[in-house]
Amino acid sequence: MDFVIEHLSKHFEKKEVLRDICFTFESGKIYGLLGRNGAGKTTTIKAVAGILPYEEGTITVDGLSVKDDPLECKKRIAYIPDNPDLYEFLSGIRYLNFVADIFEVPRKEREERIHYYADLFELTGDLGSSVGTYSHGMKQKLSLIAALIHEPKLMLLDEPFVGLDPKAAHDLKKIMRQMCDRGGAIFFSTHVLEVAEKLCDKVAIIKAGRLVASGTMDEVRGDESLEQVFLELVDNEKD
Repeated sequence: MDFVIEHLSKHFEKKEVLRDICFTFESGKIYGLLGRNGAGKTTTIKAVAGILPYEEGTITVDGLSVKDDPLECKKRIAYIPDNPDLYEFLSGIRYLNFVADIFEVPRKEREERIHYYADLFELTGDLGSSVGTYSHGMKQKLSLIAALIHEPKLMLLDEPFVGLDPKAAHDLKKIMRQMCDRGGAIFFSTHVLEVAEKLCDKVAIIKAGRLVASGTMDEVRGDESLEQVFLELVDNEKD
């Protein structure tokens, strides 16, 4: 799987919120996007997912343009926002089948995946209940199952561990690594540096819409901790 961001720039009205973002992703790798609130993490993730239009640059998945071939790209991508916006009038199982229908997942495969992931996230007993009755953590789990139901090649997650209990967070990390072992790739944003340090193969640090560092964990850290490097860059790097 090839996934490339080249010279991505984005404006909201006259304000530049992303500036010349460049990043190349490899199959089998977990990438973390680090930054303070308002640095541009969510905007970057949404642009890559094809949800947010952008003025300059290109984003390609398997050689397909997110801007020019959005439907084909979305077949290869799963996007999980930090605050899932789900159809709350549906039951959990009806919502999952609705998503599976969109991606034309065969009946046997969808049933196997729903059964596996619902058991893993301890959500099986609640799938018959209305999504509107779910807690934030349960909605997060349901959105994860929905994202995995078509076996995407690229998973995009915005602050994925917020609201998850420790077991679910552990299980998600396991799923992320398994997906990469199958040749997929993960791109997620986080402000929890300890998670990034333990989980990511590569990281990028964004400040005021610009990448101020990117590379393997060792390349970015050098002889310091990730926390030290992060604080030095976001506090001292000039805009």
